[in-house]
Amino acid sequence: MMKWLRKKRVLLLLFIGFTAILFLGSNWMSWFYPIYYKAEIRQHSQTYEMDPFLVASIIRVETNYKTGRESKKGALGLMQLMPDTAKWALEKAKLPDVSLERLKEEPSSNIELGTWYLSTLSKQFDGNRIAVIAAYNAGPGKVQSWLDEGQWDGTEASVKDIPFGETRHYVQRVIYYYDQYTELYSEF
Repeated sequence: MMKWLRKKRVLLLLFIGFTAILFLGSNWMSWFYPIYYKAEIRQHSQTYEMDPFLVASIIRVETNYKTGRESKKGALGLMQLMPDTAKWALEKAKLPDVSLERLKEEPSSNIELGTWYLSTLSKQFDGNRIAVIAAYNAGPGKVQSWLDEGQWDGTEASVKDIPFGETRHYVQRVIYYYDQYTELYSEF
């Protein structure tokens, strides 16, 4: 009986040691917060001078990295671009290899146009990341009116004051994933 208990203790200690090495020796939390399409996100983020963690966070909230998605409202692809926004962005960005048809199925095309659009919003809102996230969801005109009318001041501290519940929740979720990604991944 004692020999059997000793074997169990040794096995338990080995299991605990192995588990500790596994968890402490690796970035195990990244298993819960993976980032897919890193090369595409990195490439387009560099091209359009955007934070790749912001792009990844938006993709995570929009589609959890699943391609071929179309929302009930018609938003397309990984970054869930609305068709009218996508058409406008395609016209303005003059991206030769991107078409509306390709946006739904092709991750790189969708990430490129979505990142270009984020860059445009960033310029419009003077680099205010929180306002950019809100504008990506609610539209830049709506967010600008909230700011102009004093309904919201555009800061992270006042996200709870965003007038639309859907946008408020969206911004909170994107910030949550952004914080997780920047904490877990030292570089992109």
